[in-house]
Amino acid sequence: MSTASPKSGISRRRLLGVAGAGALTAGVGVGGFKLTTADAGKSEAGDPSYDFYGTHQAGIVTPAQDRLHFASFDVITDSREDLVALLQAWTQAAAEMTAGTPVGGEEAARSYDSPPADTGEALGLNASGLTLTFGFGPTLFEKGGQDRFGLKERQPKALRELPHFPADNLDPARSNGDLCVQACAHDPQVAVHAIRNLARLGFGTVSMRWAQLGFGRTSSTTTSQSTPRNLLGFKDGTANVKAEETDDLDSFVWVGEDDDPRATWLSGGSYLVARRINMHIETWDRTSLREQENLVGRDRPEGAPLSGGTEFTEPDFDLQGSDGPLMAVDSHVRLAHPSTNNGTRLFRRGYNFTDGSDALGRLDAGLFFIAFVRDPDTHYIPMQNQLSSQDGLMEYLQHTGSGLFAVPPGIAEGSWIGEALFA
Repeated sequence: MSTASPKSGISRRRLLGVAGAGALTAGVGVGGFKLTTADAGKSEAGDPSYDFYGTHQAGIVTPAQDRLHFASFDVITDSREDLVALLQAWTQAAAEMTAGTPVGGEEAARSYDSPPADTGEALGLNASGLTLTFGFGPTLFEKGGQDRFGLKERQPKALRELPHFPADNLDPARSNGDLCVQACAHDPQVAVHAIRNLARLGFGTVSMRWAQLGFGRTSSTTTSQSTPRNLLGFKDGTANVKAEETDDLDSFVWVGEDDDPRATWLSGGSYLVARRINMHIETWDRTSLREQENLVGRDRPEGAPLSGGTEFTEPDFDLQGSDGPLMAVDSHVRLAHPSTNNGTRLFRRGYNFTDGSDALGRLDAGLFFIAFVRDPDTHYIPMQNQLSSQDGLMEYLQHTGSGLFAVPPGIAEGSWIGEALFA
């Protein structure tokens, strides 16, 4: 893991609009950002920023921040050159914003003779732990049988639209996309500012397909973080992989060099699974605590498995009570546990969401589930099929959005996101 580099206030030349973004190729990363060959996403004590550059993209094993703005984009141009120029422009802007500086640098922010290069709503705020993580959807490679940008032969075999799982009720307007950006920060304004500026840079090249705001992380990515609660009131993700478990990261998160000969450019990257899960809050709130705990498989106050112990005690699925197993056969903990999923463990970065109310006056709220997996065919899809068809909690849940994206590895200073794919 790298330590954060000193952040520079050196002004950077900024071209307004994507048409000129190709001129950034040679300039990306020059000036002020330390070349790092380790993981992105570690900051020095007291430094509220994370390195953008590194072996892996920041925003994966980085300690989960409190706020999320996730955005999916459709590419609306047929020009490979314009797409490359946008990715180069996004790289430079991401490096600036994650360092806590305005897009285009301090000098550009004070220019009076052209529209500001930065939208300005984050001026005076620090980086607030901002991370920006980029991914590529299957339709970037092929759509409607068309090899859109000459990338079809490099599409990873596992990168495709996720299957329709039992009980899914997906909204196409909240699913999939050509590109995705995950912005996480401790200040919601910083996260929103980041997506706003990336969308602005993409004008004419991409359009926003859908977006999701999230608050209150529902996952811990490091052992130093306590286990958070979801909107059902229970601790979530106790048994998930943590950043310190490097062997399990290699097994379940990072794509290996030999995983896919078609997609060697993805080595060191990952796959991002996004699922928007609505919760039937009002029905859940009228359910007895006994029933809630039996469905989850843990007690609510401490998060301990119903077979006994403390939160991190390994569940005993064989332990019997007077009416059968103490851990119900349809409990979420049992069906999500590695022992019932061929040893698979998830690495998650989920968030709560609430988007007002629906037409019937019910809360439009739930969990925006994000997981990073090495191979969705073995590390996500079988588990989700099992949960969707057998989990007792499904009575209170409905999956309304979905997406799968290939997340390329991190980059060294002077490179740009996706460069290895387009090489």
